Amino acid sequence: MHFYTQQNTTIHLLLLSVDEQRNLARVSANTSATRVRIAIYASLIANFVLSGLQLFAAISSGSLSLFTTMADAIFDPLSNITLILAHRGALRVSPQRFPSGRARLETVGNIIFCFLMMAVGVVIVAFAIQDLSSGGEKTKKFEIPAVVAAAVSFATKLALFLYCWGLRNKYGQVRILWQDHRNDLFINGLGILTSVGGAKLAWWIDPAGAVVLSLGIMVLWWRTVVTEFMLVVGVAAHVDMQRLVTYVALRHEPERIKGVDTVRVYYSGPRLIVEVDVVMENTTQLESAHDVAESLQYKLESLPDVERAYVHVDYETRHKPEHAYVKAL
Repeated sequence: MHFYTQQNTTIHLLLLSVDEQRNLARVSANTSATRVRIAIYASLIANFVLSGLQLFAAISSGSLSLFTTMADAIFDPLSNITLILAHRGALRVSPQRFPSGRARLETVGNIIFCFLMMAVGVVIVAFAIQDLSSGGEKTKKFEIPAVVAAAVSFATKLALFLYCWGLRNKYGQVRILWQDHRNDLFINGLGILTSVGGAKLAWWIDPAGAVVLSLGIMVLWWRTVVTEFMLVVGVAAHVDMQRLVTYVALRHEPERIKGVDTVRVYYSGPRLIVEVDVVMENTTQLESAHDVAESLQYKLESLPDVERAYVHVDYETRHKPEHAYVKAL
């Protein structure tokens, strides 16, 4: 069923003109702009408040598991500020200093965010292992206010997680925030359980839970780091986007464009770079070839998420690829 739904979506996109796709993307962006701002600033304000609640819960209970959730909560607003500053920096472009724009700065901000959260996990693991190695401690006193504070944090993160759900695949900032809220649900939920277990069942459940929580934090954020790094390195776009670019190139001036030799679509940060080699008759005048290639470039750059498009004109398809993948310096 998923395959046919995806095929129908692809066909629908192919039937739309580039102008229609651009207008749809613009309407969607305008409609979502307020929701995106709410997601970003609600997360920031909530993280400041929740860091205070988590600090109270950790200090009043003395639970290492709640100290783990507290450390994660304290880093959250700092990381949110990092994301906001990176996003604003990406919007302010100096053409002389950054000819290709600064959109990748947003992805770099996401990577810094992830490493900050992973650093929290490393610190907590060290403290938890030290606590486990001491051995023989008595169970800590069960503190109801601390558990209530942690539960309030869990409920708030659940609300933010659900709010960001519908926007996570459209905006890089919101995707990272959604992942942060998802991870916090896991961290806070397990933190409450291991904290209560350490107070009611056995002392070692609390520090052991802190180790599990911290390792979970590092694994989850490492996966995000790998994804963001792939965008910076230049991973290929989804095959549906490559099909769309090919279709647009073939349909553009079909009386003069006789074929498409090469299509490359790959990420450069959160946006896409497009390279297309089109084939024309070897008798085509330079002025005509230039005008067709330039108009195709403008059309491709009008597609949603495309930052730059480069169009190369060929007169045959028997040659080797123009660019080497590996170069000896």
